[in-house]
Amino acid sequence: MLAASLVHYLRSKGERALGMKPFCSGGRDDVKLLQRVQPGELTDDDANPFYFPEAVAPLIAARKHRRKITLAEAVRRIRAVERRCDILIVEGSGGLFVPLGEKFMVAGLIRALKCEVLIVARNRLGTINHTLLTVEAAKQLRPQNMKVVLMDCGDRDESIATNLKTMRELLAPISVVEYPFLGQKPANLQGFRRNQKILEKVLARVLE
Repeated sequence: MLAASLVHYLRSKGERALGMKPFCSGGRDDVKLLQRVQPGELTDDDANPFYFPEAVAPLIAARKHRRKITLAEAVRRIRAVERRCDILIVEGSGGLFVPLGEKFMVAGLIRALKCEVLIVARNRLGTINHTLLTVEAAKQLRPQNMKVVLMDCGDRDESIATNLKTMRELLAPISVVEYPFLGQKPANLQGFRRNQKILEKVLARVLE
């Protein structure tokens, strides 16, 4: 949802922005949402060149289909889309150590792209440990810039009242931006438009 909302926001400001999710396993809802906010710009194969119907790690799915995906091929497909826009938002597939293809993981793809990194975390119990571990691992990739987006997904446990403040304290000077809960079904074009004023403030902070 964050990737699509970023693309929608940038395009609404007149930017030549595109979004893609190179690897997708199982449901393709994320790709469909990206395509709705950039209609007619990319084919599904451009927006999501490595798709597998099985809800398992891309490497496992690729092997099942006897398909060998290399890091060089993944980078080539991403760079091809990048040349068609001024800003490319690349949506990840799980955490840094999800295996994507032969001998490379999400972290390896980030390192090869030399891109900025947004770490998306759910605001709920356990997120502090999970996010701090991810940030420490991401630092080794030497990204151009790194921010954390703390997503309020509607979970209501005691930790959500203190997670944001604690993470800002522990992760400083890395920016931690809060993405508010926008309802049960915000992940669509109508939802982005309905919450445009709220999202503009949040997404501007993510992109600044």
